[in-house]
Amino acid sequence: MNTSIVGKQFELTDAIKNYIESGFDALGIYNLDIISTRALITADEKKGRKGFGAEIIINLAHSNTVVIKEKDKDLYAAIDLAIDRAKKVLRRHHDKITTHKGKADTEVVSVKEAEEALEGVDEIVPTELELYKPMEIDEALKKLKDSGRQFLVFNDLEAKMRVLYKRSDEKFGLY
Repeated sequence: MNTSIVGKQFELTDAIKNYIESGFDALGIYNLDIISTRALITADEKKGRKGFGAEIIINLAHSNTVVIKEKDKDLYAAIDLAIDRAKKVLRRHHDKITTHKGKADTEVVSVKEAEEALEGVDEIVPTELELYKPMEIDEALKKLKDSGRQFLVFNDLEAKMRVLYKRSDEKFGLY
């Protein structure tokens, strides 16, 4: 990782440079491909008040550049704020690329493998749904009565997925 620390209208001491470099080293915990980091420290004086600005620019491989700007009365506080925000941005980026939503599913499980995996479980019985053929509600009701099941999932003639179920008062409900 290439690092660059620049002071604008401000003389940087070795202590400040070491402090910023230690903050940059803390950014490495997310195992991201950080190409380079740059810190631009500025000193501002407005209306008699002295303040400091810290700008951190992080170039990531295969991603956009992250730019963070923070200002404070204290130089070290401005640096801390900027590095904390950089950690937050990098953590979110790391979480995004490592969660299951960020990765493609590479494992395809067949129905037989799923049934074999569920053999020891008493409560789950895998069944295939017959959703490919649309049915009228009367036909679905007859099929539910004949099967002895609690509910039936089917597509009606308007291509809506419907659920027909037995109620506790021995009547049928339709959702």
